[in-house]
Parts: sequence; C-alpha cells; structure tokens
Amino acid sequence: MTSSPPSAQRGLMLLLAALLLIWFGTINYRHLVKPDEGRYAEIPREMVASGDWLTPRLNNIKYFEKPALQYWATAGAYELFGEHHWTARLWGALTGFLGIAMTYFAGRRLWGADAGLYAAAVLASSLLYVLIGHINTLDMGVTFFMGLSMAGFLLAQRADANAGENRRWMHVVWAGLAFSVLSKGLIGLVLPGAALVLYTLIQRDWALWKRLHMVNGLALFLLISAPWFIAVSIANPEFFHFFFIHEHFERFLTKVHHRYQPWWSFIPILLLGILPWITVMFDALARAWNGDSAEQNPLPRPLPLAGEGAEVSLRDIHSKTFRPQRFLLIWSGFIFLFFSISDSKLPSYILPIFPALALLIGVRLTKISARTLFWMMAPIAVLAGIAFLLSPFAVTFASKEVPVELYREYAVWLAAASAIWLAGSLAGLYLVRRKRVTAGIIAFALSGLIFAQTVLSGHESLSPSNSAWRIAQQIQPYLRPEAPFYSVGMYEQTLPFYIKRSVTLVAFQDEMEFGLTQEPDKWLPTIAEFEQAWHKQPYALAIMTPDLYQQFKTSGLPMQIIAQDTRRMVVKKP
Repeated sequence: MTSSPPSAQRGLMLLLAALLLIWFGTINYRHLVKPDEGRYAEIPREMVASGDWLTPRLNNIKYFEKPALQYWATAGAYELFGEHHWTARLWGALTGFLGIAMTYFAGRRLWGADAGLYAAAVLASSLLYVLIGHINTLDMGVTFFMGLSMAGFLLAQRADANAGENRRWMHVVWAGLAFSVLSKGLIGLVLPGAALVLYTLIQRDWALWKRLHMVNGLALFLLISAPWFIAVSIANPEFFHFFFIHEHFERFLTKVHHRYQPWWSFIPILLLGILPWITVMFDALARAWNGDSAEQNPLPRPLPLAGEGAEVSLRDIHSKTFRPQRFLLIWSGFIFLFFSISDSKLPSYILPIFPALALLIGVRLTKISARTLFWMMAPIAVLAGIAFLLSPFAVTFASKEVPVELYREYAVWLAAASAIWLAGSLAGLYLVRRKRVTAGIIAFALSGLIFAQTVLSGHESLSPSNSAWRIAQQIQPYLRPEAPFYSVGMYEQTLPFYIKRSVTLVAFQDEMEFGLTQEPDKWLPTIAEFEQAWHKQPYALAIMTPDLYQQFKTSGLPMQIIAQDTRRMVVKKP
C-alpha cells in the first residue's frame, strides 16, 4: 500500500483537528436535562459519594435496570476531573468519537482510503448519531462496542486475512461483545449473534463458525463480563430475576415500561436520523446485497504445498467467500426489525445500525459519479431550505410548562442551524459540480455535523423548564445536610445531581418501584404520611408541582415558597 502524499496527510490532520474541536467543544455548554441525563449523571455521583461501585443506586435506591460499565467510566471521570456537565457526558462523547475512528479504520482496511474517509464523514454527520453522542445516555456506549465487534468480525473474516489476523480480530470481537453486555445488557450479545446466524443461514457458509474461536472467545467474553454480574448477584440476590427476566424479556414482550409505539415508528426516526445522507442511503442499501465485487473478494485458490512457507489466508481454507456488505445489510435490517417489533421503543434504540449504514454509504460514495452525487444531494439542500423557513414555527410547540418565550429563543438557534446546513449543502453541490467529490462530501458532512451541534446547543434555551439547575441554585442557601428533602408526587431527575444529595420520594415510584420494594423505609407511600412527617419536622424542604402546592395550601399545610419555575415549586417549612 502506497503512503498518502504529505498534502493529503496534512488535510486529514486538519479534518481530525476540526472534528475534535466540534465534537468535544460543546459537551459542557448545556445544563443536564431530564430524564436520562440526570439519571446517568447521578448514579455515578452516588458511587463516588458512597464508595460502593458494585451496587448501582439512583436517589440512594437500588437501581438494577442497566449494567455498570458507563457508571464506572463516569464515576472515574468525576474522580479525576470533578463533577461537571462535561464529565457527565464524557463517556458518550468519547465512545461516539471512537466509533467514528473505528469506522474509518474498518472502511479503509476493507475498501480503501476513500471508503474509510467517506464512511467516517457519514457517521460523524448523521443527525441521530451526533445528537446521541452529546446526550448523557447509555446508547452510544453500547453502539460503540457492538460496532467494534462488527468491525472486528469484518476484518477477521475478510478473504485475505491470514490465520493470525483472524484469531486476533476475533478476540477483539469477543471483547467487544463482553463490553457491549456490560454497557446495556444481553442485547449486546443477542443482536450480533442473531445477525451472524441469519448470515450463515442465508449464505450457507457453515465453515464460518469454525473461524470464530469459540472456546478462547467465550473464555475471554466471560472473563470480562461475568465478574460484575456474579458479584452484584451475591450482594443482591434479587438482582438476577429483575435484570435478566424483567429488564430483558418483559421489556421486549410487554408494555410494562409504557414506551409502546407503532411498529413503523422507527422509520421516520431512521429517515431523519441519517440526514444528510438519506438519498445515498437508499441507493447504498439497494446495491449492498450484490455489492461485494470479485476484486474485493477473490475466488478460492489452491492450497499452498507443504513446506512452501506461505501463511495460509482464509480464502485458502474455505470455499465460501465472505460478503461484508451483505453482512452489514443483514446486521442493519435485523436490528431495525428487532426493535420495530418490540413493545418498548425509544429513538436511540436503533443507533447500533448507524456504523453499518455509514460503511455501506461510504463504499457507495466511492462508486458514484459526480453527476449522480450532485442530483442525489440536491434534495438535501432543498430540505435545509425548508428547515430554515419552518424554524420560526417552533413556537407552536410552546405549552404552559415550556412557555413561548423560550421557544422564540430556540427558534433563532434553529434558523442559524438550518442556514449553516443550507450553506454547507450548496457549497458541497458546487464542489461536486466541479468534480471535486471528496471536498464536496466533506462540505456536506461538516455542515451536517455543525447543524446537529447547533440544534442541540440551542436546546439550552429550553433548559429553564427541562433542567433543575436554576431552581437548584435558588435553593442552595436553604439546604441543610440533616434536614429532610421530600419529592412529592414526582421525581426531578436532574435535581439530586445539582444539590449533591438524594430526596425522599412521596407517593411516587416510577422506575424506582423495584428498589423501593427492597428498601421500603426509603420513601413515604401516601400523601397522608407526608403531611404527618411534615408536621413533625422542625425544618424540611419539599419539591412538587404547582397543582399539588395549591392542594396543600387549600388544606392549610404550612409551607413557604423559596423557588419555582414553570414545572416545579420548592417550599420550606416556615
């Protein structure tokens, strides 16, 4: 392989520097918003505060919905750098960035430097991938490790991989699966495994299973993933049933988490989430099934004679040629279908298909003529223009909880984001028309990345209603370590992180229901019990909705308002 010229290397370094600046430059800008960002910032904070890194707790209540890997990573960031917005979001941003680098590496090794660059550009600018990479949730971590397993599998099974490369990359696959399970549970193993089964059934490539290094791989998988599950089950005997039965089978098969959406709900999420590459995606998917050319996957050749000293490659020992694009298509299609038929749906669930889609799109971009690419991307410029024209209508989403004044400010951000997207799309079209395809693709990607970042940064305009940061600042003078703080009929996910303490739930369980059944002394089940406790306390604080406050005021419960916003009121006992 010839090395890139110095000018090309300098260009890649400049692109990398720009990506680093744009990708990590905003993770401290926004306040944490409910629910995920507060939850996944608070659990690691409580680990650090208590010193117990084995049993996850939310609001000082056992919380077994997810494994501990991201909690550990965030808690480690708190210990090293302090408790900040950026350290709370660091794991998601870091794994998102590493996913882009991994996609570049895999694409380059499999299909060449241009394919690697284009695939990385696609992933780094896809709307859903950028948004989730900068929100504190668990989906980016599991996406990275599942993507690492996927990329390792492609590299291990490629036709020109020798036995040593196959072994090393399959060990990467098994380690990636283990970390996937530690990130979000059994889906980190089940989904890749099902994609592999489907591929081998369709291709009838039974010899593929001989190259998985099952014995060593399973040993490595268990060595990484099993210790925490064993230790937490010993410390908490109730963990096993809740985590493996309730959180996996019941979540998938029932509406227990109240996240039911129609089967087709992920279709618009995918179409919006893959922007600005939606048109190229359709073309790439249509061609992926037969996209692996004979040049990329040579036919089997005779085995070398004994003593020749040549290292045997995979194409020498099996008759079926591995089809990487077909595998990526099966991977994407199965995961998309799996979550579509599930009774529990959140937009971020389909994120693990995005690295696979980026690779398919990246390969396709290397084969599209400048003229074809121009006409494929022209509708994207039109969409950007429509987004700019519609941005003032964001105010129609205003409500009592999120007033119109906040949406007017957000509309300015949306207009700026759409203008950047439109300008970048027009620049990309101009460059492609001039047959400067790589420069045009980079222009499309940069404008898409900056568009997504601006949309997300502008969401800070709505934080007075979606984050407890401001109300936490107002009540700081009233906080006393020994005084109880009640959360009545609600749980504000971001409040405990900002006030650095837990609250006592009143007449509210939600996702902490299981933990409260294990430790029932940590809450007050009824409003009547709260009223009795309030009367007994010499000093106490409580947070509640404005409607509940009016109810207590009418009944004569002594309360003094010390802070409030459109959603919440904080009172103290006078």
